[in-house]
Amino acid sequence: MNKRISLLVGASLALVMATPVVLAADQDRDRDQTRDQLRTRDMDKTADQSRTRDRIYGYQLMTEQERNQYRERMRNARTAQERQRIREQHHKQMQERAKQRGITLPDMPAHGMGPGGGMGPGGGGRNR
Repeated sequence: MNKRISLLVGASLALVMATPVVLAADQDRDRDQTRDQLRTRDMDKTADQSRTRDRIYGYQLMTEQERNQYRERMRNARTAQERQRIREQHHKQMQERAKQRGITLPDMPAHGMGPGGGMGPGGGGRNR
């Protein structure tokens, strides 16, 4: 009987001793997951900023609010001509702002058409 009690006490003691190791492993896993989620979020944010810089002429001269307003105006434009007019007006504003700040921007936007413009994937004008 003493042998059984001794085995039970030993097994219970081993289980109690292993619990902190399991908890530490769970904490490590949770910390790693949180770190990975934050890293992914930061990478997504950087990619979004990069796409925005590529699409909005004079991005670096604008506040976040101005960028959001510009995007909204472009989304609300009903025709390609209206979007082009907004783009041209914006281009002039950014050129003036750059001049006032002593900064040189390229004469034309790097990607020309901006969101929603151009031929898009699979273009080329051929009917298939």
